[in-house]
Amino acid sequence: MSIQVLKAAHVFDGTRMHANAAVSLSAQGRILGLHADGDTLPAQPQDLGAGILAPGLVDVQVNGGGGVMVGADTDAAQLAHICAAHARLGACAILPTLITDTPDVTRQVIAAGLAAARAGVAGFAGLHLEGPHLDPARKGAHDARLIRPMNDDDLAMLCDAAHALPALMVTLAPEAATPRQIAALAQAGAIVSLGHSGCDAATALAAHRAGARSVTHLYNAMGALQNRAPGLVGAALTSPLVAGIIADGVHVAPECMAVALQMKAPDGLFLVSDSMGFAGTDLREITLGGRRILRDHGRLTLADGTLAGADISLPQSLACLAGLGVDAARALSMASRIPADLIGATDRGRITAGARADLVLLSPDWSLRAVWQAGARVALVEGRA
Repeated sequence: MSIQVLKAAHVFDGTRMHANAAVSLSAQGRILGLHADGDTLPAQPQDLGAGILAPGLVDVQVNGGGGVMVGADTDAAQLAHICAAHARLGACAILPTLITDTPDVTRQVIAAGLAAARAGVAGFAGLHLEGPHLDPARKGAHDARLIRPMNDDDLAMLCDAAHALPALMVTLAPEAATPRQIAALAQAGAIVSLGHSGCDAATALAAHRAGARSVTHLYNAMGALQNRAPGLVGAALTSPLVAGIIADGVHVAPECMAVALQMKAPDGLFLVSDSMGFAGTDLREITLGGRRILRDHGRLTLADGTLAGADISLPQSLACLAGLGVDAARALSMASRIPADLIGATDRGRITAGARADLVLLSPDWSLRAVWQAGARVALVEGRA
């Protein structure tokens, strides 16, 4: 593969937008440079026309895709399958996410992640372990029978994984882990994220001081913000904690989204899909831990109606933000640079010399037109989340 040059009406570099710019890609799958209109280009450009050429999107909460869930059967091949499914939907880097499960399954998924990292699986940026150290009263779709406080064996396993994986995000409730444990995880390199918690604001801020850096799916599976009890939501909105949010019009009301966007400006909020195995398929039902998850008009629920992940892609999330009046550059940064920086992937989520040649082309209506991963064009899955 020789040098490629891609030209578009708009190029977003991870921070700001450039009109009529071009991006050159090396034969080794890296970005050579961003070129302004009128610059001498290293090769004949491919004119992509209208739309936005942007960094490949980054999704740090992906429970599954392509008909597969992260769970008891996960191996490196399944992780590769999930990563490929999301690349076809615009997410060129993901953290496959295991929700609350047994210690044995957790160890197995970590081993699969290590094997995927060694194999250089395209799009695999690390793992996200959401649970089992949560508040059972805020379990959401997690299996309450498997939720438990963190013990010393758990801590050792997680610290070892954090040292070995490209990135490890751990969602926990501060009620289920001590500040000492949180500090040890952070020192080992884990990204500690607070979620599925009914804690008060003081407890959340103590966890932040201990090393927690983010909040998992803001507003969901946590206590409501109240006048004298701000809780985790209030702590997230008023502290340096960076928060993920699901922009599907189901998990968070537009008014609450607007509050978060204002309070966490400019870089304190990022998008997650919280997608399930439905992503990139026409499946109507899957099984998680022996429980049915049903898909119905943009909602994923357990049989009792409990929300169980989301049925949306990151480009569709960008369209949702655009409908709320969010500036294109900010919306794109929420799906690329901000989550990439959170997990320490500084060669992702931006268009700059030396970064990975992972790119997406989005239409003016935010539909996905093209994806490049390491400079190679990826076949898309049209019209599916």
